[in-house]
Amino acid sequence: MRASAFVYPWDVVGDPDAPGRLAALGVQQVTLASAYHSTRALTPRHPRHRIVTARHSAVLYPPDPVRWEGRRLRPYVQDWVVSDHEGGAYGEAAEALAEAGLDVHSWVVLAHNSRLGAEFPEVTVRNAYGDRYPWAPCAARAEVREYAVTLAAEAAVPPGGRTRGTELESCGWYGFAHLHAHDKTAGVALGGVGQYLMSLCFCDECSAGYAALGAEPESLRAAVTGALEPLWAGRRDQGAPGAAAREAELAGVEAALGAEPAAVFAAWRGTVAARFQREAVAAVRARAGADFRVLLHADPAPHRVGANAGVDPSDVLEHADGLVLPCAGGQGEGAAAERAAVLDPFAPHRREGSTLAANFTFVKGMGGSPGTLADDIRHAREHGATEVRLYHAGLASASDLSAAGAALAAVG
Repeated sequence: MRASAFVYPWDVVGDPDAPGRLAALGVQQVTLASAYHSTRALTPRHPRHRIVTARHSAVLYPPDPVRWEGRRLRPYVQDWVVSDHEGGAYGEAAEALAEAGLDVHSWVVLAHNSRLGAEFPEVTVRNAYGDRYPWAPCAARAEVREYAVTLAAEAAVPPGGRTRGTELESCGWYGFAHLHAHDKTAGVALGGVGQYLMSLCFCDECSAGYAALGAEPESLRAAVTGALEPLWAGRRDQGAPGAAAREAELAGVEAALGAEPAAVFAAWRGTVAARFQREAVAAVRARAGADFRVLLHADPAPHRVGANAGVDPSDVLEHADGLVLPCAGGQGEGAAAERAAVLDPFAPHRREGSTLAANFTFVKGMGGSPGTLADDIRHAREHGATEVRLYHAGLASASDLSAAGAALAAVG
C-alpha cells in the first residue's frame, strides 16, 4: 500500500539526514505542513534543537502579497524556522524531500486559527451561552470561507513546484474541542453529544441561517442550553464508546434537543460544510490543475467537528479525490470495530481512483500502537483503505520509526 508520513518543515530544515531517514522508512510520500496552527513540538532527532514553539497559526512559505492585497483576513507568516530559501521553510524542506525521491504533498489547516480569532473575534464560533471560540473561525461566514478557500488554493501549491498534491485539514466546522495551553476543560465529561452541543454556533450568520429554515434562533438556543443542563449536573450517560459512538451521538442529540431542532442544526451545518468543502477543492484544482490530488481530512459522521471535519459519505467523493480518515490502532475488538466504522460508510460511494487513506497515530507516547501496525494496516485494507498515513514521523522515537518501517515492509 502507498504510504505517507506527516512531517513539519522544522523536522527537515537544518537536518541533512532527515530526508534519507524518511525514505528509508518505506514511505513513498511525505505530507508536509504548509499552513499550520500553533503548537509546541518535540524534535527528538534534530541536530540543532529539541523543541519548536510555533506561537501562532501561520504559513510556512512566503504568501503572495498580491493575492492578499486589501483583505482583512489574511495568513500570518512564521518566524520560528529560519530559512533563506525562496520558498521559505516549506520550500527548503520540500526540495530536500523531493531530492530524496519522496513525493511531497502539502498539509493545509483551514478553519483552525487562534491568532486570527483573537484579532477578529466577531468572525468566530459563538456557542449557545454567548462564549466565543477564538480558535474556530465560523465556516458559515462568507468572509471566513473566502479567506479559507483562498488559503487552500495558495497553501496547497506553495512556491517551488515540488508539491504534487494536498491534504486539507479542518475543512468544515470546528468547535469546542481544542488543545489549549493548560487546558482545564475535563472536569465535566461531555461525551460526543455534549461536544456537539457545545460546538453549535449562534453567531449572527448562523442565527440568520436557522431563521431562514423556519426556526426561531432564541428557541434553539434555549433548547441547547436546556439539553446541556444534565451534563453540568453529571446526570447524563455519555453514550456508547468506540464504533457505536457515531450512531449513539446522533440519537443522543435528537433525544436531548428534540427531532425538529436537531434537524435544523443538521440541515444548516451540513449545507455550510458541503459548500465549504466543494469551494476549497475547486479553488485548489483551479490553481493546480486536474492531476493535482486533493484529499480532505474527514470523519464519516457529518455532525463531527474539528481537524477531521464531518462529511457526507454519499457526496464528498464526487468532488474530492479522496479522504484521510482517523483509524484506531490496536488489535482489540473495539479498535477493529472503530476502523471498520470509519472506513465502511464510503464503500458504496467509491469512484475509480478514489483514495481512502487510513491515518494511524503510531507514536506510542501519543497513545499509538506501533507493535500492531502491520495487522492494523491489513485490517484497514480489508475495509477499503487504499493508502496509509503515519502520524507523525517527526514526533516519533527511533523505536517507533523502526516499528513503523517494519510494519510497512511486512504489508508490502
